[in-house]
Amino acid sequence: MSDIAILINTAVAVLATVVLIVRFRTNPVIALVIGSVYLGLSTGLGVTKTVETIAGGFGDIMTDVGLLIAFGVLMGSILNETGAIRRLVDRLLNVFGPKRLPYALGLSMGTFLQSIFLDVLLVISAPLARKLAPKVGKLGLARVATSMAISLECGIVLMVPGVAAVALAGVLNVPLGKMLLFGLILIVPTIIISIAIMTFLFRRGFWNEEKDQIVDVDDEDESGGNDGEVPGAAAPTRAVGGRMDSDAKEPEGEASAVQVMDREEKDTPLMVLFGPMLLSLVLMAAGAILEIGKIEISWLKLISEPTIALLIGLIGTSLVGRHSMGQRRVEEAIGSGFKESGQILILTGVGGSLAATVEAAGLGDILGGFFSASTVAPLVMVWAIAAVLHIAVGSVTISAITSAGLLAPVASTIGLEPVLLALAAGAGSLFMIHVTSNTFWLLQSLLGQSVRGALKSVSVGVSVASVVALLLILPMSLFF
Repeated sequence: MSDIAILINTAVAVLATVVLIVRFRTNPVIALVIGSVYLGLSTGLGVTKTVETIAGGFGDIMTDVGLLIAFGVLMGSILNETGAIRRLVDRLLNVFGPKRLPYALGLSMGTFLQSIFLDVLLVISAPLARKLAPKVGKLGLARVATSMAISLECGIVLMVPGVAAVALAGVLNVPLGKMLLFGLILIVPTIIISIAIMTFLFRRGFWNEEKDQIVDVDDEDESGGNDGEVPGAAAPTRAVGGRMDSDAKEPEGEASAVQVMDREEKDTPLMVLFGPMLLSLVLMAAGAILEIGKIEISWLKLISEPTIALLIGLIGTSLVGRHSMGQRRVEEAIGSGFKESGQILILTGVGGSLAATVEAAGLGDILGGFFSASTVAPLVMVWAIAAVLHIAVGSVTISAITSAGLLAPVASTIGLEPVLLALAAGAGSLFMIHVTSNTFWLLQSLLGQSVRGALKSVSVGVSVASVVALLLILPMSLFF
């Protein structure tokens, strides 16, 4: 089959997947499998080879990241149940002061809190953040809302153990320790610069408190507002497969966290609660350093393997949780975590199926010829593909995995570091988060913003972070 025919059929497969999700409201898992089947058959792989490739791609990525995603989600679910996030936000205010709170809050949520399931992390932290907003000063709500939006979304795709970051590492065969180090190098300046840019815009009149806020946060307590709802705010809705589902169940955790705060885990030091998770990240980073430096320390190599490192973190978090709130609540948290991880695992797996089919179709050799003289062009292209897919589908994870899978074969062909391709795909998938995103509506309602305000703090804020990340990735490609 000619190169042009392969390119056309690949474009049709991707476009058909998007149309199935957006127009016909097909579940993303089913749509991705249909796209993979079409691509395999249309490029001449045949029935048997197509099915084997789809199944093999699913199995390969599950082998790489299945346990990692499950362990990370379970660890986050237990931390959620302990009420640790509320205590952390309060501690950040005491340590860094109100003026630097948006940066401290953003860096915390974007880095080591990524094992917490995003919706749960947001529901727990938003009411407290809204109460702290007046202490930040003028434009406090705008700055806090933007900080949370940028950090939450960047953390998912750029920072291990964010679920999309782990999935991207699996699709592109990037060692998780390397993804962690490179992601950390990228996400810290991305968050700081993006918050600074948005703060500058807000101070130049981009935020209108009368039109962009539903309630005056200074008078919220007197006006009858509570920690869970904003008077007059739209009910948060959940995006299912790129569409809005207003009947979807709101993430649980806020009520239990309030109850837990009144119980014995107050006696558990905050560092002890987060210690096992931080240990996991340190071990994975150490493993990446050993690999880069080609250092052989057998025992450290064992415990720094991502699966073992996260298992150690999960065991430690379970023990700390048992001491803090009892075995029954730990078991409930683990049960909730299993429910959350199921959809993530299946979606990640079928993303791997599409990537495997694209590679088997020979797209890598074709694109490799186009990009043989440049490592910048594929980074920009994968960013652009992810951005377009996200605008159409409304899912950060789907757009990141699909765009990375399309260009995965290019990395080895032209000598491009795969981790840069993963980060570029993640950065592109952040562009223009809008009304098809569950996060958009949660931030809008829980932080007391109007839809107009959320379009500024979420859509514009995270899009700025998307572009900033790309501009930081491009010079990184000159050194790695």
